[in-house]
Amino acid sequence: MRSIWNGAISFGLVSIPIKLVNATESHSISFRQIHVADGGRVRYRKVCELDGEEVPTAEIGKGYEEADGSIIPITDEDLAQLPIATAKTIEIVSFVPADQIDPLQMDAAYYLAASGATAAKPYTLLREALKRSRKVAIAKYALRGRERLGMLRVVDDVIAMHGLLWPDEIRVPEGVAPEGAVSVREAELDLADALMATLGEVEMDSLRDDYREAVEAMVAAKAGGGEPAVAAGPVVEGAGGQVIDLMAALENSVRVAKASRAGAAAPEGDGAEVTPIRRKKAAGAAAPKAVGGKKSTASAGGGGAGAGAGAGAGGAKKSTAAAAAKKKAAAAAVKKTASAKAAEGKPARAAAKKAVTPRKRSSA
Repeated sequence: MRSIWNGAISFGLVSIPIKLVNATESHSISFRQIHVADGGRVRYRKVCELDGEEVPTAEIGKGYEEADGSIIPITDEDLAQLPIATAKTIEIVSFVPADQIDPLQMDAAYYLAASGATAAKPYTLLREALKRSRKVAIAKYALRGRERLGMLRVVDDVIAMHGLLWPDEIRVPEGVAPEGAVSVREAELDLADALMATLGEVEMDSLRDDYREAVEAMVAAKAGGGEPAVAAGPVVEGAGGQVIDLMAALENSVRVAKASRAGAAAPEGDGAEVTPIRRKKAAGAAAPKAVGGKKSTASAGGGGAGAGAGAGAGGAKKSTAAAAAKKKAAAAAVKKTASAKAAEGKPARAAAKKAVTPRKRSSA
């Protein structure tokens, strides 16, 4: 990595030579300005206001503009000779717990690399001291023409520095919060907690810049002479002044999140539950009771179709009951005939039995 600044860390009387390296990089896609009519490149030229001529970068310096518009030239030598200790030094001023640093103050991030073999020992000493204390170091340094505030912390085996904004550079959030008193119910908080628990955590390495990938695909398609694919994405409309059902929105959000976590398709519509239809009773069941002089025609379906289905079912039950009654009467007649025949044959069987049975002899 190419260093952007060389200096030293001042840790009490210990001086640690270091190099400052950018810890982050931007992957955003940049566009050039063109003339729409012919596609020609549009460039900005640096022109001197006095002679009207274009000035090369090597001849451009710094200047401070006063209130009356006059310019006072400032050279790099003037800035290097300023009587401040942080001109070439990262001066540690204190050590504080990390949670005392407001994330709003966070700015650019850098890695601090030990410069040379002699810096390895004091560099390692500061790194291990930061680890054991579980604190961060607050420091002051000068970079790009101004003194800045920084926070030193350990990342793996490297000391990293985050540029910090000065406290007076953080704006007070006036007029940002909703106006008036807004009440939130416990049930709404419970659903919000459920949604947070359902969404759970995410692996930061799995997050991607979908916008950049879509732009790259579009550029590649146009470069190849084709037309970029247009995906029909969801249309999100602003709520504006409309009143939304917060509870319903939270419930649907939890349902969709659970389906997404389970790998299932998101439910459509308002997510209403489906009530199963009851099974029909077996044939031969009792007919519906009469209500108000008319037979009930309640059915599983609604409307005219349900009424027709109920009438058909009633007719089928009636015919089944008639057939069962007829069958029962026939069975009763057969039973009666058999009983009569059995009664007629009973005296004959009794007489025969009497004739065959021998009489007992009387004793002497």
